[in-house]
Amino acid sequence: MTTPLESVHTRLRVLLASRLGAEFASVPDDTDLRAALGDGYDSLTVMECISAVEGEFDIEVDLVGDDVRHWFATVGRMSRFVADRLEDAGVLGTGR
Repeated sequence: MTTPLESVHTRLRVLLASRLGAEFASVPDDTDLRAALGDGYDSLTVMECISAVEGEFDIEVDLVGDDVRHWFATVGRMSRFVADRLEDAGVLGTGR
């Protein structure tokens, strides 16, 4: 049985691969994306990825309060962030 975190992780990898290209496929979950992808993960790309994550998972990312430099640095952190946000919405019965 797939856990919510595994499901989020799988969807997130597919979503990011469509935006970050073939080089992204070999990046481990705990590797800093900026270090691994260089200019392929610049500030504009980060913002595009955040927007895509918001749309895919129907969540809202607070660009200041959510410390996006930390949470969107690795795939593992992004997965945890999204899973936690979805869990919070489920418990609280709220979406965006």
